[in-house]
This record gives sequence, structure tokens and C-alpha cells, in this order.
Amino acid sequence: MDLGWMAWTWQTATFFIVIAVFLVGMSLWEWARPGGSPRHGILGLDTTRGDRLFISLLGSAFIHLAWLAADPGALWIATVISVGYALAVFRWV
Repeated sequence: MDLGWMAWTWQTATFFIVIAVFLVGMSLWEWARPGGSPRHGILGLDTTRGDRLFISLLGSAFIHLAWLAADPGALWIATVISVGYALAVFRWV
């Protein structure tokens, strides 16, 4: 099977590896400390750990897309902003 059309780079592979690590990490966290009861956050939503992971991944995607629209260079700055956003989501959402 020819996968050359997909333009896989080390950045693309790193992206998917990080997502897989997050999913495995959340699974291990749930196995070690079951429950993860919903928490009522600042947005007025009841969210579980998995919900907060999804919200942070989705928000990070939008942060990166907005950054690319504004300034295609220095994407690492968007990554730093996304990490801060994810920490805020896990803390307050």
C-alpha cells in the first residue's frame, strides 16, 4: 500500500503519538482511580476527565488553526498557548 500521498512527517507522527499517549494515560488514570465523577465547572457544564480531555484537544486544534491563519510561522507559540489552555480546562472546567 502506497502511503506517500499522506505526506507523513515527523511532526505528523508526533501529533498522533501524543494523542495516543493521552488516551493511554487517561485509561491508566481511570484504571488506577476509577470514577472520575463529574465536576461542575466555570462553564456551567458537568464534565468528567474524558470530557475535559476532549474539550482541551478540540480547543487546542482551534488555537492552532487560528494561529496558522494569523501567522504561519512559529507554531510552537500556539503549542505553548494550547498547553496553558489544557491546564486551565483541567483545573476550572
